Amino acid sequence: MDTIEIKTDLHSRIDQINDIRLLRAIRVLLMGKSEETDWIDELSKEEQDLLKQGMEESDNGEFFSHNEILNEIKEKYS
Repeated sequence: MDTIEIKTDLHSRIDQINDIRLLRAIRVLLMGKSEETDWIDELSKEEQDLLKQGMEESDNGEFFSHNEILNEIKEKYS
């Protein structure tokens, strides 16, 4: 694929997306890292609050390790 074909394909795919969160994520990706824009600013207030809550829970040790989850799944479905 040449540059024009790739751009055309990307435009077509983006035009078909109706999920606002996915569109925002693509926008952030395409904007690249900017000193003026923080990716968290692209999230809704609810998404920002949930992210902050998760970070606080993690800082407080309120999480399960990968191995703990795997063991729980094995016990439940084995």
